[in-house]
Amino acid sequence: MSIFPPVPKRSPKAHPSMEDIKCPSPNLARMHLIKGKDAIDRYLAMHIKGLSKQEAAAYRNSYMKNTCIDMLRQGYHKSFAELFTLIENWNALREASGPGSAIWLEKSIGDQPDKLDQLHFFLIRAEAAQRSEYYEEMYTNQLSLAHCFNKPEDRWLRNYFYEQCYKTAQLIKIDGGKKEAEAHSYMGLLYEEQDQFLKAIEHYEAFHHLTVGRMWKDDTGRTFNSLACEHLWRIYTLLADKMLRSKEHKQAIKILIKALEMAKEVGSKKMEGEAAYCLALVYHSAGEESMAIFHLNTYLEISRLLEDYTGMGRAYQALAEVLVSLGEVSTAITYLKKFMNIAKRLPLSQSLVDVCTFLGRIYNARGDYDKACEYFDQAFAGANAIKNFALLNETKVYCGIGRAHSLMLKVNSHTEAANQVNIKYLLAWKENRSDMCSDPFTVDAKYGESIEYVSTPVPKDTTWYIILHFKLYVGHTCSSSKY
Repeated sequence: MSIFPPVPKRSPKAHPSMEDIKCPSPNLARMHLIKGKDAIDRYLAMHIKGLSKQEAAAYRNSYMKNTCIDMLRQGYHKSFAELFTLIENWNALREASGPGSAIWLEKSIGDQPDKLDQLHFFLIRAEAAQRSEYYEEMYTNQLSLAHCFNKPEDRWLRNYFYEQCYKTAQLIKIDGGKKEAEAHSYMGLLYEEQDQFLKAIEHYEAFHHLTVGRMWKDDTGRTFNSLACEHLWRIYTLLADKMLRSKEHKQAIKILIKALEMAKEVGSKKMEGEAAYCLALVYHSAGEESMAIFHLNTYLEISRLLEDYTGMGRAYQALAEVLVSLGEVSTAITYLKKFMNIAKRLPLSQSLVDVCTFLGRIYNARGDYDKACEYFDQAFAGANAIKNFALLNETKVYCGIGRAHSLMLKVNSHTEAANQVNIKYLLAWKENRSDMCSDPFTVDAKYGESIEYVSTPVPKDTTWYIILHFKLYVGHTCSSSKY
């Protein structure tokens, strides 16, 4: 059954005469057309219970077009222009990126109703607040928009509204600068993410300056001043790291001294310890060993205070490196053994592997190859226990180098002797692949049938000797049930 009313039947009329079918004047025809259209609209409105013209247009138009029409009907022309500009900027960014880029596969803002709703709601509220010169409310709505777009693909929108917040915050004069300080922190974050550290520092320093002596707090209860100090500590450290890669040691030291001051101001011992550790590393790289030792001792004391055993391990290891560079190897070994004892009592497997590796390297450099092998084997066992395959491969290399150096001394001693007994021993060692160099007088007449050997002839090039022994030793070690 049709929902429309029945069409009234009409009897046919007689054919009109030539006078009747003459075209009227254009103005008269238009007037009759308008009158006829108005009559039809009135009839449809009175007799047909259907959609209004606005409702029909809402179904015909896209969501984007309806949103824009609604903004214009309410009189928010600036919000409409801002939304349209954002969509044009996105399209330009997409075209510049070209096919195949990540943004090329994303939907436009105009095709995402959720984002359009957020933009529509907050943009018109911000514009209404601006007309009334309620700049605080305008700032709040712009900040809400920035928080709506935190996903990686929407960062450009978030950054745009952070910039708008910063501009609006300059107009607020009744809060003592709180909103301005907050806007500076957001701008610093924006530039930090873009690796523009100098601009980020400029905004973070302004944030810090505005919060000195203030008790303003964020939603989590942290004071703005402590937050500003933390931001500055972090950005100073990042900038110093960048300078260090460019060999700008003096500038890096100056920046890290500022980072240490910020850490002390915020009152966080952990941050202070990290700042002292980074500063010590730069002093060590610059060759200022006394300052490096001073700051490493500071870091060590803070780690002890906080019972941070990982930090203690880093401090002991860094101190050992500095002391080795100064030739104080015995003191360096003492530091490392202290931490090794701590690491054995606590679940610090990674740290234990690091300290054993470092001790093995020290003994290897001193020529005490048996001791080096002992610590390299412990490092290998620790890496195998924690199933760290990258570390396992690294310790394999050290084990191979230590064992090769150990065997090299024994092989060289037999080679230099150059008597019949030592030559027989070397031949037996080559044929039977022994893992250890035994006493040459125990070799029997058949050149050591009872001895198991694992090696190759000694090449003149020591490097190749180490590589060959490393390959054989790793193959032997990995198949052993010991590990």
